[in-house]
Amino acid sequence: MAPEILIATYSIVACDLHAGQWGVAVQSKFLAVGSVVPWAEPHVGAIATQSWANPRYGPDGLALLREGRSAEETINALTAADDGREHRQVGVVDGEGRAASFTGSECLDWAGGRTGPCYAAQGNILVSEATVDALATTFEGNAGTPLAERLLECLTAAQAAGGDRRGQQSASILLVEKDAGYANLSDTVVDLRVDDHERPITELFRLYRLHDELFGRTPKEKWVTVNETVAAELRKRLAHLGYEGDLAESFAAWAGGANLEERIDGVERVDPVVLEALRKQSG
Repeated sequence: MAPEILIATYSIVACDLHAGQWGVAVQSKFLAVGSVVPWAEPHVGAIATQSWANPRYGPDGLALLREGRSAEETINALTAADDGREHRQVGVVDGEGRAASFTGSECLDWAGGRTGPCYAAQGNILVSEATVDALATTFEGNAGTPLAERLLECLTAAQAAGGDRRGQQSASILLVEKDAGYANLSDTVVDLRVDDHERPITELFRLYRLHDELFGRTPKEKWVTVNETVAAELRKRLAHLGYEGDLAESFAAWAGGANLEERIDGVERVDPVVLEALRKQSG
């Protein structure tokens, strides 16, 4: 039976073994691409399923990786069991950073992929192979950059190189790390989607910057010590916004209302991002 979901797109699946992070970034001329393509589980791997996409490749592929299969073995198992394999495209990075990419012979031109240590880049219905080359070279050239930013830069470079020959519509980024998500009770660090937009990658960057402001983590050694001068400023600014009384309580109440509760830890020291947000709100 012919597959039913045509997702003409480009994606990169990657990991940062040192940080313990796995992620997927994708852009497509397809509504809500993030609802189908990206799958990831910390220390297990990450998967992008696209072209005439088989959504079962996501959960089934993660199950195979969880059993200890390599990226290549996982793709081989998925495609061997799928009569529609020649219409499929899939990229996988496993828990050890091994990568593999598969492009079926019936995927629409230009279609193909590239792999390297800790990444698999692939695309179909592209202007040219330059799009996938840009994904790969940008990832390779940005070692040391946080993985989420690295993946977003890859999307930007790929679009500049030509992108999906049908245009743009949606984009997403998924990043996982064990117990590093909200309140340290989730493995999902970043899960942002732009479902329908004229410039989805630009919008995805905007959402990521907002997400990082609210949920990012500044190293504690860069936090500001709350001495008498800083404490006086906090009280004044909080009072201006209607938060008075005990400093710790009023500061926590304001931070909760501003969705910055993940970036505070008492009032002995304060994250500079939080301090700047308070300054902006209080004028």
